[in-house]
Amino acid sequence: MGKAIINLDTPSGVEFNDLLKLCRTYFGEPIIAGSHHIFKTPWPGDPLINLQRDGKMAKQYQVMQVKKAIEKREKHHVV
Repeated sequence: MGKAIINLDTPSGVEFNDLLKLCRTYFGEPIIAGSHHIFKTPWPGDPLINLQRDGKMAKQYQVMQVKKAIEKREKHHVV
C-alpha cells in the first residue's frame, strides 16, 4: 500500500485517518478521550492538536492547526 499524499493547504479535502497518521508521525501516539484524539506537543499552548472525526473527513480548522504545529516544529527543529 502506498503512502497517502496529504495537502494541508486544502483542508476540506483531508481524510481523518490520513491526518491521524500524519500526526502520529510528527507527535507520537494520541491520548484518546471519547471521540477526541489529543496529541502532546513539545511546547505549551497553541497550536494544540485535538482531532475529531467529521464523518470520513477531518475538520477543516483542525487541519489548519496541524499544519501550524508541523510548521512550528520544523521551524524550531523541535524533536
